[in-house]
Amino acid sequence: MTSGSLRLRLVAGGAVAIVLALLVAGAGLVYLFERHVLRALADDLEVELRQVLATIEIDPAGRPSLRRDPWNPRFGDPLSGLYWQATTEAGGIIRSRSLWDATLPLPEDALAPGEVHYHRIPGPGGSQLLAIERTVRLTAQEQPVPVRVIVAADIARVTAARQAFTADLAPALGILGLVLAAAMWVQIGLGLQPLQRLRNGIAAIRQGHSPQLVGPAPTEVAPLVEEINGLLATQARDMERSRRRAADLAHGLKTPLAALAADARLLDEKGEQQLAANIEEIGEVMRRHVERELARARIRGARGPGATLATPLRPLIETLIAMQRRTAEGSRLAFENALEGDPVIAMEKADLAEVLGNLIENAARHARSRVRVGVHSDGRCFIEDDGPGIPEDLRAAVLELGNRLDRQGEGAGLGLAIVQEVLEAYGRSLTLETSDLGGLIATF
Repeated sequence: MTSGSLRLRLVAGGAVAIVLALLVAGAGLVYLFERHVLRALADDLEVELRQVLATIEIDPAGRPSLRRDPWNPRFGDPLSGLYWQATTEAGGIIRSRSLWDATLPLPEDALAPGEVHYHRIPGPGGSQLLAIERTVRLTAQEQPVPVRVIVAADIARVTAARQAFTADLAPALGILGLVLAAAMWVQIGLGLQPLQRLRNGIAAIRQGHSPQLVGPAPTEVAPLVEEINGLLATQARDMERSRRRAADLAHGLKTPLAALAADARLLDEKGEQQLAANIEEIGEVMRRHVERELARARIRGARGPGATLATPLRPLIETLIAMQRRTAEGSRLAFENALEGDPVIAMEKADLAEVLGNLIENAARHARSRVRVGVHSDGRCFIEDDGPGIPEDLRAAVLELGNRLDRQGEGAGLGLAIVQEVLEAYGRSLTLETSDLGGLIATF
C-alpha cells in the first residue's frame, strides 16, 4: 500500500478509531470497576457503622463508650486498615484499637440526625481512607448529647484491586483490538471490492475485451459507472466520426491527384519534362499523405471503445497467405505457417490484418524462395524470409514514412511505417532483425 492508497487511509483511520475506542472503553471499565468496589466497600462500612451505633452509649460523665467491642476483629488489630471513632461536642472521644495513637481527622460537616455522609480522609501512615459518618443523639442526665460516629477503611485494597483488574483487562482489550482489526480489514476489503471490479472493468475496456462497464454496481458507485459508460459512448462516436471525416477527405483528394498525374504525363509528352517531373514529385508527396491518412483512418487501435480485441491468428494468416500466393511474387514462393495451437492476439481483426498483410507482402517481395510466419514462445508474432535482408544501420530508416530501400517496382514506402503506426496505437512496437533463414525477420 502506498501513501496515496485509499485502503491505507481507511486502515489508518480504522486503527486510530479502534485504539481510541479501546482506550476509552478500558478507562471506562476501570472506572466502573473501581466505583463498584468502592460502593461495595461503602455498603460494608455502613454495616460496620450500624454495629458500632448499636453498642455506643453515654456514661454519667457525658463521655461516649461502647457496651461491647464490635464483632469484626480487624478493629482490634493496630493499623489493620479498618477503624472507628466516636466524638462529642464537649471533646469526649473514643476510638478503635486499630487506630493505635492516631485519630481520624473529621471534616467540617453539618449532619442532620440520622443522615449519613461519605468522605475521603487521610489515615494513619499516610493512607487514604473511605469514611462514613453519622450523628446520633444520646441522653445523659436527661440531656441530649450529639455523638459523631465515623467508621473508615483503607482504600489501598481498592487501588490494588483496580490495578489487578487493569492488568487482567489489558490483554483482553489487546485481543479484542486484534479481532476488531481483522474485522476492519475484512470490511474494508469487502467495501473496496466494487472499486476493484470497476478497475478490472476499465482494464477490460482498455484491452478491448469489453465495450463498456457491465455488471451490477452498488448504489454509491452506480453513478460513476453510468458516467464512465456515457463518456465511452461519446468517445466512440467522436472517434468514428473523425475516422469517417479523415477517410472522406483522403478519398476526396485521390481523384484530383489522379487528374494531376494525368496532366503531368501530358506535359511530359509535350516536352515539358522538368515541369512534369516537378508536378509528379509534388503529387507523389501528396499521395503518400493521402495513403497514410487512409490507413490511419482504418486503425481502430486499443483506445477505440467497443473494439473486439481477440482475433484468432491461424485463420487470418491462412487467408493472407492464400491471397499472397495468387500474386506474381507469391506464386513462386513456399509459404510456411509455423503456428502451434490456436493463438489469439489482442488486436482488432482489421488492424491485425493491416499489420500482417503488409509484413507478409513485404517478405514476399524480397524473399528468394521461402517465407515463414509463426509465434514465439513468449507470444511475439514473427514474419521472416530468406531474402537479402536489411542492413542494421538502415532498419530505423525504413520505418519512416515514404522511405524505400528498393526503388524498383510499385509502392510509396508506406507499408512498414503504417505497420508501426498501427502497432503504436496498441502500445506495441515492430522489431527488425536478421532471420535464421538469412533474410529479415519482423517481430511484434
